Amino acid sequence: MDWRDIPSLSALRAFEAAARLQSFSAAARELNVTHAAIAQHVRSLETHFGQALLERAGRGMVPTAAGRQLAGDLNAGFAEIGAGVRSLMQAKGAQPISLTTTVTFAENWLMPRIAKFWSAHPDIPVTIAADNRVHDLRREGHDFAIRYGSGKWPGLEARYLANALSLVVACPSVAARLPKEYSASSPDAATQLAALPWLTHRGYGELESWIRAQGLKPDCLNSTELETNSLVLAACRAGAGVSLQSYAVVERDIESGALVALLEQPEEEDLGYYLLNTPGVATPRAKTLSRWLLAQV
Repeated sequence: MDWRDIPSLSALRAFEAAARLQSFSAAARELNVTHAAIAQHVRSLETHFGQALLERAGRGMVPTAAGRQLAGDLNAGFAEIGAGVRSLMQAKGAQPISLTTTVTFAENWLMPRIAKFWSAHPDIPVTIAADNRVHDLRREGHDFAIRYGSGKWPGLEARYLANALSLVVACPSVAARLPKEYSASSPDAATQLAALPWLTHRGYGELESWIRAQGLKPDCLNSTELETNSLVLAACRAGAGVSLQSYAVVERDIESGALVALLEQPEEEDLGYYLLNTPGVATPRAKTLSRWLLAQV
């Protein structure tokens, strides 16, 4: 198709409306433009085709023979375009909502809650991609991501979901190894915690930063490095040592008594878990999921 042979689509749309409604004013109201804009579009088409397309009849306008032919073809063409658009939107609306987040956050924050969403909205399927790598939402087809950070991701809309307060946690039997006089408010609390066995995972720099902030050296810890934070949490619950965790991840463990908080790390401003999505119009299903997630804060 050579688009140079086709007049302005705005002009064609204006003419189709005017011919169908037999009124410049009615066409202007339907397309939310001015009466003058409709008239100008029609005149530009008549100049392009070299013949009249509409003629006055009383207070209205009626198509000429050439106008009737063009209006019929446009009506059929726009109807086909409309059907294609609706089909695509319906197909998008029927697809499962795709959400990606880290493995640890999915296991410990999202999965204990998502069953309530499925129970309340059985007609909205949700797929969860638990992956620690950073995803390109648009390219990989995800509707949402949940990620930890300061809320600033270029090209994405970010809404605060859960706080980033970090805790040193352990199971009660490990916590019992601390001196009876141990207090989280004591100036030497971090030093006393450093004497316990620690559990870490690869790529987790927060613990090293926390240790240095306490005036300690990272190599002073008796630590065991595991592959993932999921393994760290499993080992921590089993009594293998202590670990530094986000409150959002261990909230339920603390509520159930499986883990106890030994020390808090003040959260930095803006840091937290955020719900991310690409800008644009979301489907009704996606809006329902995002509202539900934000209500879980």
